[in-house]
Amino acid sequence: MVTVSILMPVFNAADTIPAAIASVQAQSEPDWELWVIDDSSQDGTAQKVQNLAATDPRIKLIRNTGPRGAAAARNTGLSAATGRYIAFLDADDTWLPEKLALQLELMVRTGAALCYSGFIARREGRRDKTIVVPDSVTYEQLLRGNIIGCLTAMYDTSICGKVPMPLIRRRHDFALWLQLLKSHGTAYGTTQPLAILRLANGTLSSNKILAFYDTWRMYRDIAGLSVLASFGNLCSHVLQRALR
Repeated sequence: MVTVSILMPVFNAADTIPAAIASVQAQSEPDWELWVIDDSSQDGTAQKVQNLAATDPRIKLIRNTGPRGAAAARNTGLSAATGRYIAFLDADDTWLPEKLALQLELMVRTGAALCYSGFIARREGRRDKTIVVPDSVTYEQLLRGNIIGCLTAMYDTSICGKVPMPLIRRRHDFALWLQLLKSHGTAYGTTQPLAILRLANGTLSSNKILAFYDTWRMYRDIAGLSVLASFGNLCSHVLQRALR
């Protein structure tokens, strides 16, 4: 068993995945395995991963037959994972070198089932923005707005077991964090930014409306909240996003 299993879903990311994998290979904590789950890419992504895996046996490729979406891809990787800790990184994002080491130390020190960190949001043509996070969050606090970036999250299977992401289109990561906190208490974080989130330009307002709707459905269908509680938490979530 390795210490950390990293789940990386990918679809047509041949241009960005070498940097994402390189940031994993640059970790000061070397005891990891990286499961890259290719969701039927058609741009040479799989070949690039195979080339990297040929020189580093910690990199492992799974190829889905037909696109299944990010949540299902992560769950496929989770089924194959052998590590005690489960971490997440998308193919267009990167980690800073001390990410795993610092979070492992935090989890051992606090006994946390789930941990996270601050991160840097990067958009082409704009200045980097550091996303500041609190040093802990409860289930009730997280309901009011997701402060856990998926690229920073890590959970301990010795406490939680292997917990798959709900199979919903968006907010599956948010839903997973809520499930873990509801069952296992407070999550702990480091305010230090340990990852870089790459944001695409030109996000359409219609996509934001769909994202808000999907957040509403997550509150209602996955978290099981009442209409009133869902509305209140959605308003808080939207406000928190606007203030970032």
